[in-house]
Amino acid sequence: MEAELLAVRGVNALYGDSHVLHDVSFSVKRGRALALLGRNGAGKTTCLSTLIGFLRPRDGDIRLNGEPIAGLSPERIARKGLGLVPQGRRVFASLSVRENLAVARRESASVAKSWTIDDVFATFPRLGEREGQAAGSLSGGEQQMLAIGRALVSNPLLLMLDEPSEGLAPLIVHEVGETLLKLKAQGHSILLVEQNTALALKVADDVAILNTGRIVFDGSAAELAAKPELLQANLGVF
Repeated sequence: MEAELLAVRGVNALYGDSHVLHDVSFSVKRGRALALLGRNGAGKTTCLSTLIGFLRPRDGDIRLNGEPIAGLSPERIARKGLGLVPQGRRVFASLSVRENLAVARRESASVAKSWTIDDVFATFPRLGEREGQAAGSLSGGEQQMLAIGRALVSNPLLLMLDEPSEGLAPLIVHEVGETLLKLKAQGHSILLVEQNTALALKVADDVAILNTGRIVFDGSAAELAAKPELLQANLGVF
């Protein structure tokens, strides 16, 4: 049985007086991809914000590679190996492609293969062709590639992606999916939040579904495929 890389147990989180996450528990196994699914407003982005430290949980336990990270600052959590590709990409618009990657570059003794800027250019040749170009002038798809590359050069133990297909053309969405499959094949552990259910299920080994801040399914993608009524009830798809 695969070891848990990220373990989330009984996490509650609030925005002011609004209780958003209710006793949330799930885990990401080492070398596997977990899709965190749910309708808009289900609590997916809040969950990622809590994991990365933007929002402090009220209670519960979050462990990365066996170490407790709940309540730590985002900087300390990132240094411990949690990498985030944020919703909306958020590249440094005035910096060049290479500068965006150089700012984030960090060695890690915990990963088997250390990503370099040249590795990113090999994975995303279009970025290599535009390495001196301002990131703000890139297309949406190229900015998404840069956001993924920027996370990879920080050499995280776990790569988290928040809606990576948002606003992208279908051809680019396909490219994003193929890239995630390649990363998984290379041994990367992935936590994917994605509204595009078809893309998420193509990439995911395991799935957790949030509904109004509560986990209503936690199992393998194959188990979910055998329960289409869960997809319909919680995601509106068959």
